[in-house]
Amino acid sequence: MSTTTRYLVLAMRRPQFDESVVAPHLAWLEELRARGQLAMTGGFADRSGGAYVLENVASLADAQAIAATDPLATTGSSDLTVHEWNTRAWSAI
Repeated sequence: MSTTTRYLVLAMRRPQFDESVVAPHLAWLEELRARGQLAMTGGFADRSGGAYVLENVASLADAQAIAATDPLATTGSSDLTVHEWNTRAWSAI
């Protein structure tokens, strides 16, 4: 079992959430994916927000700086929190 440090970003919608920010947010996520920094992403079924996982990022401070450029954050549409996450990959023996 190996452990890898990734960063879990929780994005919770604010009451004034504007749906028009979704397209720029998705384009921004695609840029992260193209740079090899996005492991996964998805919205919550109850539409309260979503999450994404950053990888290949040097530190929590760097992950926070990346998240601060997310259109969800820059427009004030969502509250983003970044957590250092030590993930484990399980393999079948």
